[in-house]
Amino acid sequence: MKARDHFRAPAKLKLRDKDADRAPLEPGKDEEKARMEELSERIATLQTMLLAERKRKVLVVLQGIDTAGKDGAMRALFKGINPIGLRPVAFKAPTEAELERDYLWRVHREVPKAGEIAIFNRSHYEEVLVPLVHGTIKPAECKRRYAQIRDFERLLAETGTVIVKIFLHISRDEQRERLQARLDEPEKRWKFDPQDLKERELWNQYQKAYEDAIAATDADHAPWYVVPANSKPHRNVAVASLLLETLESMKLKWPEPAPELLKLQVR
Repeated sequence: MKARDHFRAPAKLKLRDKDADRAPLEPGKDEEKARMEELSERIATLQTMLLAERKRKVLVVLQGIDTAGKDGAMRALFKGINPIGLRPVAFKAPTEAELERDYLWRVHREVPKAGEIAIFNRSHYEEVLVPLVHGTIKPAECKRRYAQIRDFERLLAETGTVIVKIFLHISRDEQRERLQARLDEPEKRWKFDPQDLKERELWNQYQKAYEDAIAATDADHAPWYVVPANSKPHRNVAVASLLLETLESMKLKWPEPAPELLKLQVR
């Protein structure tokens, strides 16, 4: 089964902890390591073709609860792929200048340019999910923002951007273990933020908010995929598979050389 069929968000999504451990497409860590190398090699070729074509763009949106593995998934992609034409964007808390503008302003500045793959670590969805869970916007405003996001993503799609939205789904127990590891292991301690513990208390609210967000904004031109992410190797293979299948679906070709180039000879 194709990854895009396997992980496509269902119409009535229910984020259950048991689904964060679903069997991978390619079971076994060793097999997943070899599979990741194969995927990276194939992505690299198509990425170069995209860059050479310089017409279309690809936007990968990575969303997930704290510790879901957004950074890890990005590192895995960069490890085997030429970073030229592949750009990560990490959205942090908005700056004062950004808060003075509409919430999509800073996002629109970072969308991929022609020939580029941009990967959003968090995204415009944070401007609905977090305020909704914390009660700083009302459901009516949430509904308006999702309508605006649908319009925004349709604009991108209609102007040559291929969109892939991925929700990394981990269980509550897995998050507890990963947060504890950040406290226990010196090389991970820098990533620990006490605020994460306060956000963890809102686990159920965030799960419901994600279910609603995915249902409200899933579309054929901007599809959502739900990747079980308790297994890091499985997560990486799934994300890479989704990117590869997206690139393959674009039917990329090497650009035809200018006629005058065919007459040149290097001496």
